[in-house]
This record gives sequence, C-alpha cells and structure tokens, in this order.
Amino acid sequence: MLSLIAVALCALPPLPAHGETVMIPAQEWEFAPGPRDVKVYVYYPQGDIKSVGSQTGLMLCLHNWGGTGAIGAPDPVQVADRYDVVAICVDYLQSGKWDASKGIPYDFGYLQALDALRALNYVFQSLELAKTPFARGRIYATGGSGGGNVALMANKLAPKTFACVVAISGMAKLTDDIAYGLPGGSELNAGYSQDKSSKAYLALDAQELRDIGNEDHLLEMRVLGNRAKIIAIHGVNDTVCPSEDVVWMARNFEQTDLDFDLHLISKQDIESDIFKDTKHSLGDRTKILFKFGDRYMQPGSKWMRVREGETLFENYELPGWPSVKYPTRNGLYTISYGEDGMPIGEFISNTDAPPSSAGK
Repeated sequence: MLSLIAVALCALPPLPAHGETVMIPAQEWEFAPGPRDVKVYVYYPQGDIKSVGSQTGLMLCLHNWGGTGAIGAPDPVQVADRYDVVAICVDYLQSGKWDASKGIPYDFGYLQALDALRALNYVFQSLELAKTPFARGRIYATGGSGGGNVALMANKLAPKTFACVVAISGMAKLTDDIAYGLPGGSELNAGYSQDKSSKAYLALDAQELRDIGNEDHLLEMRVLGNRAKIIAIHGVNDTVCPSEDVVWMARNFEQTDLDFDLHLISKQDIESDIFKDTKHSLGDRTKILFKFGDRYMQPGSKWMRVREGETLFENYELPGWPSVKYPTRNGLYTISYGEDGMPIGEFISNTDAPPSSAGK
C-alpha cells in the first residue's frame, strides 16, 4: 500500500531529469481564492539527476522582490556544482512585477516562504520516493534582497530544517516605514493600509510574524530545535533594506544564543571582482555567497554544516496538527506539516474569530 506521501506525490509532476521547471500546488491566497500553483526550477550538479548521490544536499536559491527564477539571487547552476546540491529556485507568491497602486499589499515573506518550503519538500519527498540517496542533513538556503528575506522566513517557519542560511541584502522585518511607504526611510513600499476597513489593512499580528528578529519567536525557534548557521551580508549604506534593521536582528539572534554572523560591508571591504558598492546591490551575489558560504557549505570543508535529526517534512505529530507555533498579540500563528510534509500556515485569533485582515 502506498503511503500518504506517495499518494500525494503521485498527483505531482515527477522530478525533471535535466533541470526543467515544474508546477506544484500552493496554499490558497485570500486575494485570489481558489487553486494556486507556483513554478519550481530544479538544477542538479552537472545538470543531471544522475549526479545526485548520497552526499548531495538541497539548497533554495531565491530571487529578489519583483524578480523571477534566479534574478537577484546567486547563480543556481554554479551553486549546484560548487556545493554538490540540488539548487531550487521558486516563483513564490507575487513573483515578477508588482504594483502597490493596485491595492493588494506585498506578502513580505509569509506565504512566500511557505511556497519555497513546499518546493523544497517536493524535491525532498520526490527523491525519497524514487529511493535516490541524498544528504538530508545538508539543506541550505540563500537569496538576495527579497529572496534573503524569504530564506530567513523559511528558516523561521521550518526551524528544524536548514543547516545554513545566507541572506544577501535581505529585509529583516516589516517596519511601518516599509509597510506603508512612509517618507524618509526605506525606498520600499509594501502597500499596506492603516485603515482597519481596508482590505490591505496590516494587522499587528501579521507584522509581528514578519519580524525575523522577534525575540519571543527566536526563543521559540530555539526550543523547536533551530541550529542553523545564519549569515547576513549587508551594505552599511543600504537605503532599500536599512542596515540598522539587520543589526537589530543580528543582536536579537545573538542574545537568544542562535548562531548568527553579520558582515557589514563598508568602503574598506570593496573588492573589484566581488563588491562594487556598500549599497543595496553590493556586487556579484554569487561570488558574495561563495566568499562567506564556502566555509559552511562546500564539501571537504571541516566546518561544513550538516543538520542532525529529522526535518519537519518527516517528523510531524499528527495529520493537521501544528508543528510550529508563534504567539502574537492577539492570537497564534501555526505552521502544520501533515503526512505529505507540505506546510500550511494559519492564524488563530484569541477570540476564535476568523482572520479578516490582509496580513494573514
């Protein structure tokens, strides 16, 4: 008899043999009710699934805000070969051109991270089903700008999954400045509203979840078994994703005794073939990843990070039972990993009322 995971995967496309794209189902989005799919790009070492072996890991390579595929992210082809990983890019929710004037706010890492985790789980479970050996403890994530934010959020929503995460110029939290496009701070505008009657209203609870440095949530991550090595590389003069937000996030990680390295890039760090400035773009994000990530992800390094124990894709409680819980001011966010390993996020109000704001 097939397991529930096998039954679920039978409804999904098989893993491509040479790195083509596939479409997989994602969690429903309140602004477009009904079925929703995301595109997953798969890159193997040497470009062929036959190159996947017992030492091959998995790695998310996530594009920037407004991008698709690998835009603004380290090059997944080079990443796959250098680190002996299946590199995975994802056109998560709101990939591509986005316009705040349309009245639909930018997700800012929640469903986007769940989309990325679904793509990761799809590759993980498909390799398992095909009985293809791989290194399940070598699961990594990286991304540039918005992709850095999504990589960090994926680590938050699946705290027993990643061995190393590298965020390049990534957003640390959904500040009021970014949420509402206020003048004088970040150049970003996520298109949220402070008007409670607006469909774009940002609930406090939704804002709390999107704060990667939330101290209460970091403590919960540690209890849940997060042991990932987190590396953030950020320009001191970044006006898109302000460096002070990343400094604040790093301090909270360190105070929670979670493993976080912050590299602030200043003028003295400029290297012509890697860094071109100390602003948001920084330089060649593939070379930046290699400079700071090789030590922890390259095979042969004595410091290579390998996570011990099962992931949440394997180690769930009961079908539909929340595996991850983050309390907020007025309720609780839960991320459930059912018997197919696919994550489902939900906000549960303290009053048991159905959520009604744009930030669920």
